[in-house]
Amino acid sequence: MSFVEANDPSCEACTGAVSLLVKPSEKDLGGFTVRRVLPARQLSAVGPFVFFDEMGPADFAAGTGINVRPHPHIGLATVTYLFEGQMLHRDSLGYVQLIEPGAVNLMTAGRGIVHSERTPVDRERSGQRLHGIQTWMALPEHQQEIDPAFVHYPAASLPVIQDRGVTTTIVIGEAYDVQSPVSVHAHTLYLVQTLDADAVVTIPDSAVERAVYVVAGRVNIGAHQVDAGALAAIRGVGVKMRAQVFSRVVIAGGEPIGARHLWWNFVHTSRERIESAKRDWRDGRFGTVPGDPEYIPLPE
Repeated sequence: MSFVEANDPSCEACTGAVSLLVKPSEKDLGGFTVRRVLPARQLSAVGPFVFFDEMGPADFAAGTGINVRPHPHIGLATVTYLFEGQMLHRDSLGYVQLIEPGAVNLMTAGRGIVHSERTPVDRERSGQRLHGIQTWMALPEHQQEIDPAFVHYPAASLPVIQDRGVTTTIVIGEAYDVQSPVSVHAHTLYLVQTLDADAVVTIPDSAVERAVYVVAGRVNIGAHQVDAGALAAIRGVGVKMRAQVFSRVVIAGGEPIGARHLWWNFVHTSRERIESAKRDWRDGRFGTVPGDPEYIPLPE
């Protein structure tokens, strides 16, 4: 992971709107690249978001795909948002849900859930292009042990605003006087925007902490250029973003959630609770995913 901070002399023009620029770590998972910008050494979270991955874009040939075996989570809610391709979600509550582009799949782990993510059989037969964002949102401290839940929001249920070369999908929260139907436990902002070349948009001030992740293209935020794959933490109000070329960005943030411990797939304020979750997974007390008997062993 590499970073530049606003007070770092190596960061030219890191002034005004951009307080920190995070460049991703990349990992090749066998023809499938994941770019991770959260958590980072100098930026552990943005609002409730403690984990932020871009998956792909990756082209899977016929007979290949993603097969993430059942694994556990506690203390968080996951959001999967695809630009291209399909994935199949199964969990220990019995939900089986096809994840499609533009939809929101919100899984609240709370006291504990197990799920798997795999390429649907028909897409594995034919091959597909897969591209999307996966994020984890830490639950507020007093809600870390709530009952697990899963809710699917079809793409058509999310509000879309088009204005002067900018298309905004309100994934979570409120922006530009429009509210998403997605219900979460902490004040959260999550937008997906596409900008035509030279289009300008104001980054909403509705969240205490905000960051812009550039999925594709190149933008200027204040005086700073942000390239594809980088996450820019934002400060100030009335901050303008201009696209140098056609660009796609994600704006994420919300209220500060406080310190969290992260280990593997577990997020919690208590180290002891994470240790108990390790024991529960190792000893088979988390439950199973109906129709998906495999599992990922506890890391050594």
